[in-house]
Amino acid sequence: MARDDTDLTRRTAVATAVIGGVLASAPAKSTKPQSDNPTSLSFPSLPRGVDTTHRVAAGHTAQVLLRWGDPVFADAPALAPGAMTAAAQGRQFGTDCDFIHFAPLPMGSDNSDHGLLCVNHESAFAQLMFAGAERRLNLDLPPAAVDVQMAAHGHTVVEIRRDGEQWSVVRDSRYNRRITALDTAMTLTGPAAGHDRLKTSADPTGRTVIGTISNCAGGATPWGTVLIAEENFHQYFGGDPTGTPEERNHRDLYGITSELYYNWFLHHPRFNVEAEPHEPNRFGWMVEIDPYDPASTPKKRTALGRIKHEGAGLTVNRDGRLVAYMGDDEAFQFIYRFVSTGRVKTADRSANDALLDEGTLSVARFDDGGRLTWLPLVWGQGPLTAANGFGSQADVLIEPRRAAALLGATPMDRPEEIEPNPVTGSVFVCLTKNGDRDAGQVDAANPRARNVHGHVLELIPPAGADGPDHAAAAFDWRPFLMGGDPADPTSGAMAHAESGPDDWLSCPDNIAFDPRGRAWLSTDGAEDFATADGLWAADVTGPGRALARKIFSCPQGAELTGPCFTPDGRNLFVSVQHPAEGSTYARPSTRWPDFQDDLPPRSSVVVIRKSDGSPVG
Repeated sequence: MARDDTDLTRRTAVATAVIGGVLASAPAKSTKPQSDNPTSLSFPSLPRGVDTTHRVAAGHTAQVLLRWGDPVFADAPALAPGAMTAAAQGRQFGTDCDFIHFAPLPMGSDNSDHGLLCVNHESAFAQLMFAGAERRLNLDLPPAAVDVQMAAHGHTVVEIRRDGEQWSVVRDSRYNRRITALDTAMTLTGPAAGHDRLKTSADPTGRTVIGTISNCAGGATPWGTVLIAEENFHQYFGGDPTGTPEERNHRDLYGITSELYYNWFLHHPRFNVEAEPHEPNRFGWMVEIDPYDPASTPKKRTALGRIKHEGAGLTVNRDGRLVAYMGDDEAFQFIYRFVSTGRVKTADRSANDALLDEGTLSVARFDDGGRLTWLPLVWGQGPLTAANGFGSQADVLIEPRRAAALLGATPMDRPEEIEPNPVTGSVFVCLTKNGDRDAGQVDAANPRARNVHGHVLELIPPAGADGPDHAAAAFDWRPFLMGGDPADPTSGAMAHAESGPDDWLSCPDNIAFDPRGRAWLSTDGAEDFATADGLWAADVTGPGRALARKIFSCPQGAELTGPCFTPDGRNLFVSVQHPAEGSTYARPSTRWPDFQDDLPPRSSVVVIRKSDGSPVG
């Protein structure tokens, strides 16, 4: 039933009321300067605006550690603009760095000065990589350039070490590795592995895939491996799915052909859905990688479902089972949770090898009164039967979007990273934005029509003497913040009463927590509101709850991704992705970070430290 403006007002009020006394000032409209400084953060927000270079808050430093094209191995060449090859790129740091995980050395320690940096490479913008490429999609891009793009995707593992205030790469490390979309073999595991819908002419077993694409955020397991997400896989496939056995799946569920950004299908037939209609089903998974074993084969874990994964926020439940929270990064898509059947074995690393292959995948339904119900996606239960086109659990996992909609899950405002807070036990959800939601589609968890600023929700599992129950069938939930300018009464923003004119954010994307449990939020889309994307921090409890401060601003066109702390909280790694987006190789809006006429703008990993060596923030 359509909802009128009265209903919109009522539902917005319900969302605000759910907060109770935790943020008594919300929704606030004040822009007065900070008075008694209720926040635990030690720095004021950076001023709003957009620059050609990065900025970091007073009292902090920012070191560019790794740039696109930097050698990952001792014998690898440096970036050679205009003369790049796939062979060289496959031994260099990839493009568009995203998710970061710091894996201490030795394994299992809390060493914060020496470890492995694990970094995703999400995309490769042709117009910022190659002279003469004026658009992101260039159908005339030659095969050699396509292979460079493919080699620039995937993941990098590189050993790093801190000496004083500077970090450096150990290029002759035995751990260093590049995983690419071009030539890295991966194994499909779990309930969908070997299913007919995953078989291709090159892989009649349906168990081996070459490469991984669109690797956005990720997660780290308790046994030292990382999970990396495959997000917007639909952008890589060309051809017309009409008439293929996967027509509904490809066209209606995942949008293949509607948003084509690459021409790989012209040179690699497996990316042409007419030639290989099952190939897209082999992407959209979470991929497990062991950074401590460079000879290991990455595994695509099908039990976690096939969606446009933003990442996987992992925690060990109080009963020892592993729980993963996942967002499907598209407007009106859903929030998922996976609970393993088995328990984590901390004393025996190899005993966890198949832990992510058996468990229950569920989807979230949000109720108006601040209640959340997890709906299991189990074949044979409710509408998930052959009558609705699900012949097995494999079909449910290949098409969880359709299964979730049939179960009545709540369509969200573009769910991106979801992370459990290791200090408080609650779970924070970044909902970046959704300008397509109209007044008749709002609900308590998504209370704004045309939500261009995004918001953050807090999910609260039931508590007990032995900790929160992340496997419970029902949670509570409440808003944490609503993006936008609280001085603008039309924005629907919800911010702390002490928020100043520089203390509001738009389009939250990734989230991380420091050792004190404070939230660190990156943004994607802030330039639409006359300020650079960057990194914000806020307390999640106490008088400074949701009082956000900006610590880092990206250069023009860039997005901030992948925030990651070392165990001691004294080093904060971030990815600065696609600087100069919106411009071209010949006329970039910035040449960050090198600012040399013969070098293009380069995505880079930056290390933020406190000038006095104390914990960041």
